[in-house]
Amino acid sequence: MTASRTTFRIRALAAIGTVALAAGAGLTSASPAIASAPDPRPAASTPTARLTNLAHLDYLLDETTPPATAGHTTYALDSQPTLTMPWVYADARPGNTFERVGGGPLDPATGHWGQGSYDSDDVSRAAVVYLRDWKQTGSTSSREKAYELLRSTAYFQTTSGPDAGNVVLWMQPDGTLNPSPVPVELPNPSDSGNSYWLARTLWAYGEGYAAFKSTDPAFASFLQDRLQLGVRALERSTLASYGKYGVADGARVPSWLIVGSAGASAEAVLGLAAYSKAAPHDRPARLALSELSEGIAAMGSSRSAAVAVQKWPYGAILPETKSRSQFHSWASQMPAALAEASVVLKEPSLLQPAVTDSVAFSSTLLTSTGPINGFSPAPTDTTQIAYGADSRLQSLLATADAAHSPGIEQLAGLMASWYFGNNTSGKPTYDPATGVTFDGVQPTGSVNTGSGAESTIHGLLSMIALDAHPRVSALAQSASTIVSRDGLSVVEAEKATATTGTVVTPTSASNGESQLSGGSELALDRGETATFAVPAAASGGARHIDPVIAAPTGSAPVALWTGSTQRTPLGVTRAMVGAQGVTPVPGALLPASLLLPLRGSATSVSVRALSGTTTVDALLVRPLVSRVVLSGAGDARSELVQSTSLLPQRATIGSRGSTVRTYDDKGRLKQTLTGERSILLPAGGFAVATR
Repeated sequence: MTASRTTFRIRALAAIGTVALAAGAGLTSASPAIASAPDPRPAASTPTARLTNLAHLDYLLDETTPPATAGHTTYALDSQPTLTMPWVYADARPGNTFERVGGGPLDPATGHWGQGSYDSDDVSRAAVVYLRDWKQTGSTSSREKAYELLRSTAYFQTTSGPDAGNVVLWMQPDGTLNPSPVPVELPNPSDSGNSYWLARTLWAYGEGYAAFKSTDPAFASFLQDRLQLGVRALERSTLASYGKYGVADGARVPSWLIVGSAGASAEAVLGLAAYSKAAPHDRPARLALSELSEGIAAMGSSRSAAVAVQKWPYGAILPETKSRSQFHSWASQMPAALAEASVVLKEPSLLQPAVTDSVAFSSTLLTSTGPINGFSPAPTDTTQIAYGADSRLQSLLATADAAHSPGIEQLAGLMASWYFGNNTSGKPTYDPATGVTFDGVQPTGSVNTGSGAESTIHGLLSMIALDAHPRVSALAQSASTIVSRDGLSVVEAEKATATTGTVVTPTSASNGESQLSGGSELALDRGETATFAVPAAASGGARHIDPVIAAPTGSAPVALWTGSTQRTPLGVTRAMVGAQGVTPVPGALLPASLLLPLRGSATSVSVRALSGTTTVDALLVRPLVSRVVLSGAGDARSELVQSTSLLPQRATIGSRGSTVRTYDDKGRLKQTLTGERSILLPAGGFAVATR
């Protein structure tokens, strides 16, 4: 199964035409084009008062008139035969221009792409952008574009036959649907089952119905009918398994999530929550909202952040049922979905996993990697994209609002600073002067200066959210430069300073559910040993040592772990998982938790295999007090310290002129101080200093 087009996007050269880009530019021709832009590389200049700029998304929009296609129609198609949609990609070209391109190889003879030029994923999410902008500003232009994009979203939905309610993913420039693209994406054909694109379609319908209910009841009624059609498709497939659980390497996982994904289900929940708030008496939609939310919550932790952060996945709501080892920031709006659903359904229990994820895991991201593409379970894909940054930001804002948490709101501001320079490149990824959001930042710090639909959409969703939260926006823009970070780090096992074990390098580092972080692992048979040099915490404090071990099914290799300055062992690992179940392979690569932390004075960790073969990928090293320091224009300075301890921890934070706020592990304000302070961090809590 291809989880999302974010995981791979094949690019091809396009025929070149030229179209000028100006703020508020109208729709353009249906051929690929290059557009002039003020500058495809955002400068670190002071942004305009309002961050949201729709100019680049406006440029991506194009028109096509689809041929008559059985099972596909939309609102007022007879009188309004033209559809409006964004091109899927826009690659930066010399001379401050962009070239709009489709997905897959281009056939010059037909003008068709292997995949297409438009996809329902981006059409539906673009509709959400314009809906939210219209709601926020009253813009007539955004209302009109939202209307057109919702009409286009509906055209992709199959209306009859056994697949009614499901959604085709791709369309060619001439309006021809392409249900079976090259390369293939599952389900194939793309409307033969529930999918990410059905989830995003429901997201758009739900917010669209709520927005148009009072201003255009006829159109809202059409959107309601189509949402209900989509819900029936869920009832036939995904939700038919409601209440049933599967097994993933011994863990109990819900069987009723869309494509087995809490991430996909979350985007459907966002729409169903908006719809159910506006149409509270639609029982099937409300039931779908409740059931999907229950499944998402089952992928998270019902425990407090202080408890959950002690072991993998450090409080995160995991996105996929088929892996206990993976987390990806893209499509990780699970906390946002649960927060919204908790309010609409009046179900407080749904909020707890969202709060835990926000306080424990988002703080872990902020003090270490930022919103990267992948933990597997070590941080293996450190690429950063707007979809990931926006998913984390939206989740923090929604959770802060539902939980009335000023602390989680401050975390949102720090997360949003990704757009203004708090990323691997150290440069802004969004330009308010053009509306351009870059397609991503590579692990090396290089920037992909393309600005396709997905990046543009999620960048704008973030800016609309920041415009609605001025305090969060101000913090984000004042925290643009990384001064220092002291959080989760990785020690590769194959780089042991001494060992009697064997380094093993498999043909592939990935097995479909996890990935070796350095491409190799260290196998230790009974009696064999290894010693690893461990980085000191910047504060000189203690550290958690979480060995990432290949845990087999049905047997438990045992190993003893010690620190270089500690007589008492750190702990014993017994690595074993249960039945394989729904996962791609038996066994699991998982971080283990040791009983004791490593003292601040220790410089190394040793392991001795006591029985069986202990196979180690890496050590995840986590300070008991993690920290990130950020600076901005003038003397602006922001600092976050996070406790990963079950006991209160002493920490120094702030500087002259700072305001220091301390929060518990629910994000509740406990203390406000000024200047540089020594504070007592609550267990699992955090503190933020701003100046």
